[in-house]
Formats: sequence, C-alpha cells, structure tokens
Amino acid sequence: MRIIIATIKSWNIERAEALQRQYKGVHDIVIYTTKEEFTTDNVCDFHPDYIFLPHWSYIMPREMTDNWECVVFHMTDLPYGRGGSPLQNLIVRGHQKTKISAIRMTEKLDGGPVYMKHDLSLEGSAQEIFVRCSDIIFREMIPRFLAEGKEKMTPVPQEGEPVVFKRRKPEESRITSDMKTDQIYDYIRMLDAEGYPRAFIEFGDYRLEFEQAGFVDSESGEKELSAKVVFRRRQD
Repeated sequence: MRIIIATIKSWNIERAEALQRQYKGVHDIVIYTTKEEFTTDNVCDFHPDYIFLPHWSYIMPREMTDNWECVVFHMTDLPYGRGGSPLQNLIVRGHQKTKISAIRMTEKLDGGPVYMKHDLSLEGSAQEIFVRCSDIIFREMIPRFLAEGKEKMTPVPQEGEPVVFKRRKPEESRITSDMKTDQIYDYIRMLDAEGYPRAFIEFGDYRLEFEQAGFVDSESGEKELSAKVVFRRRQD
C-alpha cells in the first residue's frame, strides 16, 4: 500500500517516522511536514491509496480531496464537536473523555463519513493529550487501515444532530478573577502544548503566561493549584 502522512506537529512527525521504519519494504510511506512540499504534483506522482492528515492545519485543495482518500483524525465523537479547537472546547465544557474520529475529508467541514472511532482520555496537559492521541493514531488506527486494506475500510455517514465548535481566539485564554480553582487549572492545562498560546493574565506592563499546572498539598492539608509563570512585557 502507498500512503502519505501530512502533519506539522513534532509528536506526530516522530511517530510517522517510526511507522515508516516499521513498514519499510512492506508499505511505501511518504511524510510531508510543510505545505510547500505537500503539493498536488507530488501527490499525483506518488499516487497514494490514502493521505492521512493528523493535525494538518492548512486548507486542502479540492483536487486532492476529490481524487484521493484523505483521512482526518478529529478529536471528538462526531457529529458532536465539528469545527475548531476541539480539545479546548471539550475541556471548557467539562468533558473528561472523548473519541478520535477517523473520517474521510469532504467539502463539509468535519462532516465526512466515519471509518472508525477510538476512545481518548482528556486527563493531563494538552501536550500529554496530544501525545496520547498520536500514539493511538499511529499505533492502532493507521495500522488498521494498512492491515485491512481499502476493500474492508468503508466509511459510513455520520449519524445524529451536529454540534459545531467555534475556533477559540487567543484572547479567550485570559484567566479572570471570577474563575474557580478547577476552572483555572483547566484553562492552563488545555493550552499547555507546543505552538499554543498560554493561558494568561495581564499585570501592568506584563503578560503573565502559565503552564505546568497541578494540584499540591498545602500546610493546611488542602489542595492548592501550582503553576509555572513566565512574565512577558506587553507589546500593545
């Protein structure tokens, strides 16, 4: 089988390269990590059976999606949670677990038919969740595509009323004085990953950005929230 993996995140690149080594001589696997190299001409020359897109943040040209099976891995139990910032939207809504939905990319955003779903815990920081998700995609989901072949991997239409998430903006990461401790913890951890704007508060000329949140025992025996803070001078 000939497959392309297009991804921009370090944790996915690492696992894609491991998969490439694992299946060397069995399946032809090409990895693209930039939109400049992931071109229609290159795809046409390779003519893949599948194009897998774990955490690919760029718009796919219709020429690709119409001519090849492009598989997206979305971190919600579709059709619940179509749209942007799925991890952050799940956590702010109080979800403790979700599913990874492997779907065929169509012109309808996150609306394509579903190949398979897999359970995913939402415990820990965003980085930990993304790495956990990557492990499942590259060690269980993509290998299933390779093992069963295109004849058996037929996607089925999504069922149920869609719930659409809006992509969260950086200013929505602000910690406010009315938040409870658990909510502050969720705000910090859900943005604590490579390439994401950190949860923050503004203090005079500085922007205080938080990461590595966790609960610790205080002298009184109660749980207290602890986090690393970085002071950055405001640019506005």
